[in-house]
Amino acid sequence: MSSLSPYRIAIVYLLLASSCCVVSSRNDAPAADLVIKNAKVVTIDKENPRAAAIAFKGERIIAVTSNEGIEKYIKKGVSRVIDARGRLAVPGFNDAHIHFSSIDPDYIDFRYITDPNIITKKVKEAVAGARPGELIRGGRWEHEMFTGKKWPTKELIDSVAPNNPVVLSRADGHSVLVNSYVIRNSRITRETRDPFGGEIQRDPATGEPTGIFKEKAKGLLKYDQEPVRRTAEEQQELLMLRWQAAFDQAARNGVTSIQLPPGGDFDIYRRFKNMGKLTLRVYVGGSLTADEQKLRRCAELRRKYPKDGNWIRFGYIKGFIDGTLGSGTALFFEPYIDAPDKTGLPQMPYEEFEKMVVAVDKAGFQIGIHAIGDRANHWTLNAYRKAQQLNGRRDSRHRIEHAQVLGDDDIARFAKLGVIASMQPTHCITDKRFAEKRIGRQRCKGAYAWRRLMDAGAAIAFGTDYPVEPINPLEGLYAAVTRKDRAGEPGNGWFPDQKLSMEEAIELYTLGSAYAEFMENRKGMIKESYLGDVVIFNSDLTTIPHDQIMSAKVDYTIVGGKVVYKREAAE
Repeated sequence: MSSLSPYRIAIVYLLLASSCCVVSSRNDAPAADLVIKNAKVVTIDKENPRAAAIAFKGERIIAVTSNEGIEKYIKKGVSRVIDARGRLAVPGFNDAHIHFSSIDPDYIDFRYITDPNIITKKVKEAVAGARPGELIRGGRWEHEMFTGKKWPTKELIDSVAPNNPVVLSRADGHSVLVNSYVIRNSRITRETRDPFGGEIQRDPATGEPTGIFKEKAKGLLKYDQEPVRRTAEEQQELLMLRWQAAFDQAARNGVTSIQLPPGGDFDIYRRFKNMGKLTLRVYVGGSLTADEQKLRRCAELRRKYPKDGNWIRFGYIKGFIDGTLGSGTALFFEPYIDAPDKTGLPQMPYEEFEKMVVAVDKAGFQIGIHAIGDRANHWTLNAYRKAQQLNGRRDSRHRIEHAQVLGDDDIARFAKLGVIASMQPTHCITDKRFAEKRIGRQRCKGAYAWRRLMDAGAAIAFGTDYPVEPINPLEGLYAAVTRKDRAGEPGNGWFPDQKLSMEEAIELYTLGSAYAEFMENRKGMIKESYLGDVVIFNSDLTTIPHDQIMSAKVDYTIVGGKVVYKREAAE
């Protein structure tokens, strides 16, 4: 064998060294627990907007790369591999405004009914299986969907429920229909006065209550439920089953994080987390108050569930300043078109409201105020401005929950004051059926104006307000990109200049919502070192016709690098 020249020897050494480096690099890559490849990954990360593959280790994403680049993270016998076969993968959805609770199979659902007689029929069926005196609960009816568009009355249910309390909430939860049994037991008569911030709807001829109680008038109602004849163990088992059903529903719809107003049950979430069964991340808030003792209790919860946690965290302090457009209780500067003697129901005087906001801001909490009408939103922005003037400006990320109807001058104030618009796009396609009837077309130019807010530099977070609207994020995405009713009406949509692109809508539902809870540095994008929350769809939402968006299906929901839902038909 002829000897090699020094030059050739050097080349051989270089080639061997290069080969060793490649092998070393491949071997040094950590073995992923889970890998997704052959996907269309919409990352919402502007530095790396598209990818084909994702690797997870533990709760985190360790790589967002190409199909070739992902191979070094796959180790036989260790890595589970999902072949997406071209399907769309996006960050897990973060519902920024949801009333999440256990699923009660006895609750009567009237969503989308058009015939009010269905209320009579279903209540009758429920009473047949109940004991005398047992509470009959239901709701989600929307009188604007009834053929006559009239408010229901107690006569619908009195004849079929003479011996049971019946309480049926309107879809927005701000009005309820009750029967005479409840009115009588609550000792409410035609002489009973409306409380501040509430309204007892009355028959114009007789003055008697019709059965509709709005806003704070609901607090006048008294009804007892017969003691449940179950052992403590049976009740506990039933409770856990109902909560499991709620978590399963969220997972089926790709919801990996939720942000709740007051009323969230920390203990339930902690129990499921300890059992390894918590399949979404929660941000649970408290109630707006100036009471120092109550604020100290909130401070204790904030220490127990701090912001640097990833699963259960104390959230924002929520208050109400008005009602809703559907119930005719949202607070406006000008009267309602269809009720010229009314401008809405403030839930407290402005001075009291401002005092609360300033006190809660001084204590260092994030605040979220329910505001629907233009005057309610104006008041809230004023109160936040006052808090900044008195307490100094900080990264408070105060929010307005809903921000539904805004005056022109107030749109720019969101960005100026650093206020987040926490909005629910499905409210647009639900409420547009009666919005112009209520407040006229001119005011509707500032309704559900997410494009105008974005153009003004405001931060926006998307959610659903479930169970007011369905929990499925696809309905919100459809609403954001079409502004059409769910049946797919012809035309270009209601105020089409406010429509978003699909990717913009997904961003507001993921990164926008993460920002609203101070988690944009670890959630809301598919990015290396971020939490491993990802959803894979069976259809490409960015390219399919709009009329197919709501029929798309979640194939996989991944939370913290673990598959928490897989559709049976998914491979």
